[in-house]
Amino acid sequence: MHQINEEIVDKEVRLIGSEGEQLGIMSAKEALNIAYDSDLDLVKISPNAVPPVCKIMDYGKFKFETLKKQKEARKNQKTVELKEVWLSMTIDVGDLNVKAKQTIKFLQAGNKVKVSIRMRGRQNAHAGLGVDVMERFFALVEESAVMEKKPLQEGRNILMILAPKA
Repeated sequence: MHQINEEIVDKEVRLIGSEGEQLGIMSAKEALNIAYDSDLDLVKISPNAVPPVCKIMDYGKFKFETLKKQKEARKNQKTVELKEVWLSMTIDVGDLNVKAKQTIKFLQAGNKVKVSIRMRGRQNAHAGLGVDVMERFFALVEESAVMEKKPLQEGRNILMILAPKA
């Protein structure tokens, strides 16, 4: 938070006028009087400088502008979601194409995609087949995806993470 008006108790401050002009180094009292004469506030902008830098401005307007900028920055922030697509080790070509189209939609929207295969029963002994399915799947979405995490077996699941191409 900025110190304003009487909260500034430094002996000397470097003063900047309301138009951005340098007014030099003076006592905090003098700077406060100049600010009051122009019906504005004295705001300490840089407290760590020697001497501290103060500016003459309308503090209410300054606070409003700062909040507006923060709100705008939050609005423009893009959140990346992690979407998930489930495959099976015995998936057919047509189903694989449908899942690939859905994955491409997710990637074009700017989201990352987690591709998973859950192995059941005897499939655990043939994890290599699941990795092959993942490789075939990646070949279908290769134009719009980058493999962020290669297909790896973690317990009963095989996971791969895809990110959109820049």
